[in-house]
Amino acid sequence: MTSITEPRVRDFLLQGTRTGMLAYTASDGRPLAAPVWFTVEDGEVVFNTGGKTAKGRSIARDPRVTLTVDLPEPPYAFVQVQGEARVSEDLDELVRTATAIARRYVGPEQAEEFGRRNGVPGELVVRVRPTKVVSAFDMTD
Repeated sequence: MTSITEPRVRDFLLQGTRTGMLAYTASDGRPLAAPVWFTVEDGEVVFNTGGKTAKGRSIARDPRVTLTVDLPEPPYAFVQVQGEARVSEDLDELVRTATAIARRYVGPEQAEEFGRRNGVPGELVVRVRPTKVVSAFDMTD
């Protein structure tokens, strides 16, 4: 079975500024998807969200989520991480993860500013422990 720690999978997930699409369920059971900025730490996908957002409320109800990241041009590729989410409201962890994620997406010059802005009460650190990873690379070869 594919693993998030396999070098090709991990490198794909962390290459550039690809946005992940997080799939979760609404309170009435409808499937929803939303873009998230993320990173990978210790074999888990990590992102931040507000505790009162649709994502935050859904994860509190049902921690099962899926994150898909794709390469939308040739040679086309994707990684899908299915897993169980757990959350933390620890402010030090919020600032640290928000800063690390911001470093990836907005660059080191603005990372600390974004980290302080997003690492505040009411925000969550979400860690997704993979239960299944599906990937396909070089789909046009």
